[in-house]
Amino acid sequence: MKQAYWTEMDGKDGLKHFKEEFYVKKGVLYMDGNSLGLLSKNAEKTLAEVLNDWKEYGIDGWMAGTHPWFTLSEKLGGKMAPLIGAQNDEVIVTGSTTGNLHQLVSTFFQPAGTKTKILADELTFPSDIYALKSQLQLKSLTPADHLLSVKSQDGRMIEEEDIISSMTEEVALIVLPSVLYRSGQLLDIQRLTAEAHKRGILIGFDLCHSIGAVPHELSNWEVDFAFWCNYKYLNGGPGSVAGLYVNRKHFKTAPGLAGWFGSNKEKQFDMSHEFVPSDTAGAFQMGTPHVLSTAPLIGSLELFAEAGMGRLREKSLQLTRYMMELIETELSSFGFHIGNPREDERRGGHVCLEHPEAARICKALKENQVVPDFRAPNVIRLAPVPLYTSFQDVHDTIVRLKKIMSEKQYEKFPNVREVIA
Repeated sequence: MKQAYWTEMDGKDGLKHFKEEFYVKKGVLYMDGNSLGLLSKNAEKTLAEVLNDWKEYGIDGWMAGTHPWFTLSEKLGGKMAPLIGAQNDEVIVTGSTTGNLHQLVSTFFQPAGTKTKILADELTFPSDIYALKSQLQLKSLTPADHLLSVKSQDGRMIEEEDIISSMTEEVALIVLPSVLYRSGQLLDIQRLTAEAHKRGILIGFDLCHSIGAVPHELSNWEVDFAFWCNYKYLNGGPGSVAGLYVNRKHFKTAPGLAGWFGSNKEKQFDMSHEFVPSDTAGAFQMGTPHVLSTAPLIGSLELFAEAGMGRLREKSLQLTRYMMELIETELSSFGFHIGNPREDERRGGHVCLEHPEAARICKALKENQVVPDFRAPNVIRLAPVPLYTSFQDVHDTIVRLKKIMSEKQYEKFPNVREVIA
């Protein structure tokens, strides 16, 4: 493997200094940022600041201190909005991914007449399906009859033509991933939204595997809603508070699940039993913000503001493209298959590497100080995150993987996943 390319690319990388802002363990090649992003010094600092506000101000921390808690979710929503192409008041940092999906579906799924079905896809993350089935059951609708699932032609990807052809007159709501979590396929959100709206169908997206890795223009595309976690590419920490987006055209829509933190800020402490919702996406909050689980995101978003999504996406595509080239040239004799789209416009932030021995290969990679991610039945996900991954890191990952395969190091491990994959 020639050194010239990665040396040249690292030399001219305008984002390389960000790696020094993260706690990257020496000798470890961390390729699992699409499952849990690394801790940054900035995130550590803002967590300490919020802890100190609690220590210094007690309950007065809601309105005083470095990061007053009462408006923290709204302020962070505004800082996150540029990452997805939204207006500041269309985004709120709140809840969990699945909790926010429940909120949004309970709000926007209003079956009437023959329009009683939800459209999803068979490759989406299981938690989304659990939530959709629950919402149907709450409306006394059977999931077997009212949850439509777009089938994959190859078990890896979903054809957009198949999604569009499934947008029948019976569909009231569509929920899709922006990026498929196994294969890394990036769907054309703009096209799918336009097609849904032509047919009078509301549509929302799970951005868990795209926010912080892929720029979006949700407001311009008139997407109805979206939801996501903040612990992957956004490096908010394990269990970090999630986020949601609601297009401002829906601000007058009453939240399906009302809670007091969705109140108009001026009215919240009136303690009236009549709910007066915020006139922003803040209306879709429910309970009190998990302040300490939100705190690291303050510092993390500062790094994204400095780096810019355009530069991050450009480097991400370069890193995954380089990784695929190395896989093809160095690992061609070992039975690997690249399961993600090759085209830049159809690829998210990770490489989907398929192999029949994937589970045990992942164990061997960890033994060799490479942190990958296994997804059943046969996928090794490798995510070179642009904020803290160099081109040399990509090169060295493939070098170590080639050594594992050449020496058959993986054979000493069982080909089964661990409890947590």
